[in-house]
Amino acid sequence: MANPLADCVSSLRASNHLLANSISILDSAVNDFPRLTKVLQTKKHFELLPSSDLSAAQSRLLSCLIPEFDMLLARVETHLDRLERREQALIARCELLEGRLSTNGEDRQAMTRSSAGGAGRKSLAGEGDGSREALKLKAVRAKKERLGYAVERLSLQAQQRERQLRMSVAAQ
Repeated sequence: MANPLADCVSSLRASNHLLANSISILDSAVNDFPRLTKVLQTKKHFELLPSSDLSAAQSRLLSCLIPEFDMLLARVETHLDRLERREQALIARCELLEGRLSTNGEDRQAMTRSSAGGAGRKSLAGEGDGSREALKLKAVRAKKERLGYAVERLSLQAQQRERQLRMSVAAQ
């Protein structure tokens, strides 16, 4: 009876040794487990999407961007219109000032001619009458010039108000 038990004991010792080896192998494998999880973890660097999802995203993006572009274009157009009106007003003002300068130059030339001719008349007509008439003539010409400038300024203001009114009506 000792023989059959000895075989069982030796078989049990072999199994125990085999289990100890298996445990040591598993222990070394488990010790490396955190590194293995990191190594075996999959990362999606480039995700592939179906074309239907891509086209839907593009259409949503366009539906958001188109109203913004339209709004920005409208703002640019109104700003350009405003700049164009300002340019026209500046051109009109420049022409008005050029006209004033040219009429001032002509008036000065006319006054120098009349004063030179008036000097000859003064000696003929007498000092008092000629100088009074020359002063009155100067005053009347100056008043005429001021009134002409005022008329030009008022007409330009009226034109500018008409433009502003047209633009406000067109904007509505």
